[in-house]
Amino acid sequence: MANPSRRRFLAGAAAAVATRSLPVLGANDTVHLAVIGVGGRGRGHLRYFAEVPNTRLAAVCDVNQEARERAAAIVRQTQGHAPKEFSDMRKLFEDRDIQAVSVATPNHWHALTTIWACQAGKDVYVEKPASHNVFEGDRMVEAARKYGRMVQVGSQSRSIGHKRLAMQMLREGAIGEVYMARGLCFRRRKSIGHTPPAPVPPGLDWDLFLGPAPMRPYTRNRFAYNWHWFWDTGNGDIGNQGVHEMDLCRWGLGEYAKPRTVSSSGGKFVWQDDQETPNTQQAHFQFERSEVVFDVRNLSSPNEGGAPIQGGSYTGNIFFGNEGYMVLDPRGFQIFMGDEREKTHDEPHHEERVWDPTPHMANFVDAVRSRNHHSLNADVQIGAAAAELCHLANISYRCQQQLHLDADGSFVGNGAANDMLTRRYRIPYEVQAAV
Repeated sequence: MANPSRRRFLAGAAAAVATRSLPVLGANDTVHLAVIGVGGRGRGHLRYFAEVPNTRLAAVCDVNQEARERAAAIVRQTQGHAPKEFSDMRKLFEDRDIQAVSVATPNHWHALTTIWACQAGKDVYVEKPASHNVFEGDRMVEAARKYGRMVQVGSQSRSIGHKRLAMQMLREGAIGEVYMARGLCFRRRKSIGHTPPAPVPPGLDWDLFLGPAPMRPYTRNRFAYNWHWFWDTGNGDIGNQGVHEMDLCRWGLGEYAKPRTVSSSGGKFVWQDDQETPNTQQAHFQFERSEVVFDVRNLSSPNEGGAPIQGGSYTGNIFFGNEGYMVLDPRGFQIFMGDEREKTHDEPHHEERVWDPTPHMANFVDAVRSRNHHSLNADVQIGAAAAELCHLANISYRCQQQLHLDADGSFVGNGAANDMLTRRYRIPYEVQAAV
C-alpha cells in the first residue's frame, strides 16, 4: 500500500506552493516535462512532445516496470538522454526540476493526478476525458485556478485548423441559427471475450494501477486498453472517443450551460464477454435554446449526412441550422444549404496526420511559458464541461430513465443518480472536496 503520509504532505504543502513566486520562462527556455502513464497513449505523448521545440522529456512514470523501460528507450532514441524513472507519481511530484507533467493514465486517475500535480506546483496536460465523474471535473478546475496552474485537456480538435474554421463559420451564421448538434461515434470494435482472475504480472503494482477504484482481482481484460470498458476505471466509448465529438457539439452550439434534461439508452448487444459498458448507446440533451443528439456504436454502421465511412469506423458531427446543415469530420467539412441541400463549401484542407496532437501540445507548452490560462485552446474548464455530458449520459443509461437537472447540476428527486455524480474512493486515493 502507498504511504498516506505522503498524500498529507502534498496537501499540507499546497498553500506554500500557491504563494511561492513562480519562475518566469522566456520564449526559448526549455520546459522540463514528465509523462505519467506510458502505455500505448503515453508512448505517443513521448513522441509528440519530443517534436515540440524546447521541451525536454525529463522523466517517465508508470506502475508497470516494462512500460517504464520501453518509455525510457523512446526518450533515449528521440532526445538522446536517459530520463528519470518513477513508479509512484507522488515521488515524481517531489522533484522540483520537473515543471510540467503529461498525464496518459486510465481515466479513473486523471483527476487525482491533476490535482496532486497542481498542488505540487506542476502544470498539467491531461488526456481526455478530463475526469472519471462530474465531481472530479469541478475539483480539477478549482485546483487549476487556486494554484495558478496551466491545465490543458487533450481535446486536440480545439487546435486543428479546419475544425477551428468550421466553428468560426458557425458563429458567423454560415447555416443560420444553430439549433441542434449531432455527435457520431461509430467506432468498430470487437468483443473482448473473457479473461479469468490471474496472478499479477511481475513488475506491475496492481494496487497503484487501481488507485481510486475498488480493489479487484487482476485480470488481463481489466488491464491495458480494455480498462475503458469497466465502470471502475473507464467511461465506455462515449467517454473515450465520444468525448471529442461531445466537445465539438458544445463548441458549435456555443452551449456551455448545464442541460435541463438528459436521457440515454442502449445496451451491449451480440457480444457475450466481460465488458460492462454499452457497445450501442444513444443520448439526448435538452438545453434552453438547443439540443444535442449523440450516437455511439461499436458494431457495423451506415454513414450519415453523406460522409463516407472508411474501415468500418466514422466519427464526426452534424450541425443543424434554420438555413442549412454542416457535416464535420476529422478530414474536413461540408455545408449544405436549403431544401435542395445545395453543397456550398468543401473544405480544401487535407489533414495528413488526422489525430496529430502536436499543435495542441505546443499550445500547452506556450501557456506554461506565458502563464496565461486563457491562451490554452482546451483549458480544463472546457474539457470538464465536455466530459460532464458524457458522465450525465452514462448516469441516465445506468438508471434507465430520463433525468432532470437543477441549475446547480444535481438531479431532481433522484438520489441514486446523484450518488453517481461522484464515487466512493479507496483510501488513500481520495479526490477531496477541498483541493
